[in-house]
Amino acid sequence: MMDELVPRLAVLRALAADEHVTHAAESVGVPQPTVSRWLAALGTSLGAPVVVRSGRRVRLTRAGRLLCEAADRALATLEAGHRAAAEEVSPERGQVALGFLHLLGRSVVPALVSGFRESHPSVRFRLVQNSRQDILNHLVNGVVDLALVSPPPTDATFAHAVLREEELILVVPPGHRLAGRPSVRVAELAGEDFVGLEPGYGLRQITDDLCAEAGFTPTLAFEGQETETVRGLVAAGLGVALLPHADSPSGLPEIPLNPRAAREIALVWVADIPLPPAVRAFRDHALGV
Repeated sequence: MMDELVPRLAVLRALAADEHVTHAAESVGVPQPTVSRWLAALGTSLGAPVVVRSGRRVRLTRAGRLLCEAADRALATLEAGHRAAAEEVSPERGQVALGFLHLLGRSVVPALVSGFRESHPSVRFRLVQNSRQDILNHLVNGVVDLALVSPPPTDATFAHAVLREEELILVVPPGHRLAGRPSVRVAELAGEDFVGLEPGYGLRQITDDLCAEAGFTPTLAFEGQETETVRGLVAAGLGVALLPHADSPSGLPEIPLNPRAAREIALVWVADIPLPPAVRAFRDHALGV
């Protein structure tokens, strides 16, 4: 049964991404007529079609999409198991798929990867940058093995360990009324326009939470996907921002928050899925740095 089912589920995954039967057939390495027969057989076994025609393409029905979602989870587990078995024989030739926030690609990720490669030179890395929520979704779906995010997730699906903490400060345009202050309370920012990251980014969540604790909802004049873009918008006088300290002098006034605020950067993995040897070795290295 599994010999028949697995390649058919792989076809469903390909169709969900591309909605093209020929491309799905090429991706699994079987003739197009075979794919058509498999789809018909799946529909017969379910008692409902899994795809419907939409012009020259096909799209998954609700039944097909439900089956595809289950296939994603099942095949991710199978793929992880296959990797683990292969790497058990030769762990030094494994691969680590690491997801992380854009900001962490400047210093945190290069330092961790280069340090690990000194003792594991043959392990390969696949690096994926995105927003916090997208990275956590990738982790659940098996796209990445480990994730570096902030703040750490509270969902029981995940296990995590905090690697470091970064202070958050207020960044304002030159000449701003608060520039030169020794510290500032978040509540004093209630009437300010903010510049920040888009929803789904960890720093945006932290900003929203700090403002909520201070009793107001921040007014976001501009939203971006990179902290350097946010700094540039602040420099142009378009708003204020809550950010980590700049890696290099930016020319913008930076004011500590009172009370102090910080963000935790955590390494995260799925709690109930065993990690392949190479991934486990990298996790242990990161936790020991």
